[in-house]
Amino acid sequence: MPDPALNTTVPATKQAGLAFFDHAMNLLQELRRTQAGVIQKAAELCADRIARGGLVFLFGNGHSRMMSEEMTPRQGCYPGFVALVETALSNHAAIIGANGLRAPLYLENYEGYAEQILHGFHFGPNDAFIVISTSGIRPVIVEIAMGAQARGLPVIAIVSKAHCEEAQAAHSSGKKLINCADLIIDNLCPPGDCVLELEGLEWRTGPVSTITGAMIINMIRCAAAEALLARE
Repeated sequence: MPDPALNTTVPATKQAGLAFFDHAMNLLQELRRTQAGVIQKAAELCADRIARGGLVFLFGNGHSRMMSEEMTPRQGCYPGFVALVETALSNHAAIIGANGLRAPLYLENYEGYAEQILHGFHFGPNDAFIVISTSGIRPVIVEIAMGAQARGLPVIAIVSKAHCEEAQAAHSSGKKLINCADLIIDNLCPPGDCVLELEGLEWRTGPVSTITGAMIINMIRCAAAEALLARE
């Protein structure tokens, strides 16, 4: 039976806003059905690292930075998670000109840049990483994950498997985020992220990675809190 979440055409009888809502809800149900187990494993890994005095660093460039900040700092957060935010890669104050997109897009593809970011931190043996990228192919993302593993730190990836597996690797090693992670959580987004096709619009709209990504982050947060409380 076809997955209704993958049917992207908006029926003439349905408003686009409601169609997007239905797609998003279908994806969240599918997330619960298929990813709950690995999300629980990720939460338990985070709880174990935090309980041992470690920190869980979150990294995402571009729009994925929002998932790092969804974890912390915000209401409901607690010590143990650190948003590793590189503003040069995710400052979207303007689309063109100063602080525009051309420079960040260049930097995220510049090999060696991620290691310079990591050099700014002294990581401990009990730390861990959550790396967020829907495509999972940008060199900075791949090298953050590779750098964490080279330091002996486990990596949890939040990625679109469909997008990452379909896309051509951008790193010279041929690796993608799915090749550099100890646990992989699929955000279930289609290639290109967007789920709606509207008549007269040349491209899809209705991106869903923020919706499924924020749910994953909050499921990890809540389950890790529960696991930490169980240790008391």
